[in-house]
Amino acid sequence: MSAKEGGYFSRLVRKLTSDVDELDADDLSEKSEAGGAQRACDCRSGEEVTVLGRLRSVQLCPNDEAATLQAELFDGTAGVTLVWLGRRRIPGIEPGRTIKVRGRMAERDGQKVLYNPFYELQTTF
Repeated sequence: MSAKEGGYFSRLVRKLTSDVDELDADDLSEKSEAGGAQRACDCRSGEEVTVLGRLRSVQLCPNDEAATLQAELFDGTAGVTLVWLGRRRIPGIEPGRTIKVRGRMAERDGQKVLYNPFYELQTTF
């Protein structure tokens, strides 16, 4: 029986002995599933997906022709790169913000990517 499935004492020991980043990832994963989203680690290229998580980074990637805004979304299980083509800034898209995104999963250089995803800014998480 794992500590997640165990009783109060098992959960307490796990909280006291686990790394803070690991606990945060577990919490994010649980809240993501409770929010009706899929786990990023289970998403496959070509599937229509909905992922809920926290933005780790946001950066403008200027190109010769068109700028792109890229953000890394982490849901506690895996990271997904979000790419908005032709955008320099999107109000509310900033590191630390919790968002729910929906789109068709792709793969670029071995990383999961959503191009021009629909997004919802989450107020509470």
